[in-house]
Amino acid sequence: MAKDFIGYQALADSALRGVVREALRRVEKQGLVGAHHFRITFKTGFPGVEIPDFLREQYPEEMMIILQHQFWGLKVKDNHFEVTLSFKKVPATLSIPFAALTQFADPGVAFGLQFREVGEDGELKPLSTPAPTPLTPPMKSEQPSAPAESGEEKPPAAPGEVVSLDAFRKK
Repeated sequence: MAKDFIGYQALADSALRGVVREALRRVEKQGLVGAHHFRITFKTGFPGVEIPDFLREQYPEEMMIILQHQFWGLKVKDNHFEVTLSFKKVPATLSIPFAALTQFADPGVAFGLQFREVGEDGELKPLSTPAPTPLTPPMKSEQPSAPAESGEEKPPAAPGEVVSLDAFRKK
């Protein structure tokens, strides 16, 4: 295969991060409407991520937040966003660069994105796990594995594997 000197994967990844930015900007202006809510996963050690020390200790690698019922002060900038969540009834403001995102999902409308990690040189690193199948609404027996829903802390999920749900889908 020929070398990609244009960097199509990096261009596509940047454009998809723009989708997240625009979705957050709409919520910043009008709030969440209907069934929309966001699950945002990010690298806690990424340069520019600002979170309280107790969260960094609890989630040294990666953290998922959920913007649904209880979040305040959402501010969306060109390169990052800020939001205040409550953790054990203690408000904490998080500042997260878009480049730190690893996943974004809106389960209310079965939409999801997975991002590649951006290296210090600005190049995309390969995915450590295969990309998931498109997001489907959870079955009734499934429990969400979010560590922090609107600020409620839950223990981090064990590293999982991506499983195809095609065998369970109606055809």
